[in-house]
Amino acid sequence: MDKSLIAKITDRAMPLAHEWQKRPLDMIYPIVFMDAIHYKVRSEDRIIKKAAYIAIGINLEGLKEV
Repeated sequence: MDKSLIAKITDRAMPLAHEWQKRPLDMIYPIVFMDAIHYKVRSEDRIIKKAAYIAIGINLEGLKEV
């Protein structure tokens, strides 16, 4: 994939990601699911383990929020 295409996609997606991160959250989530995916990456000529975590909350109206 072309580097300039990746840069264009990233430039369009980042404002949306920042807006999503700053959204207001409910004070109470009666149900919360936590999960992670573990993977290995190369960093400074070494293979290290990393994890990406996700939390899904179900609000008082029964809607899921990530």
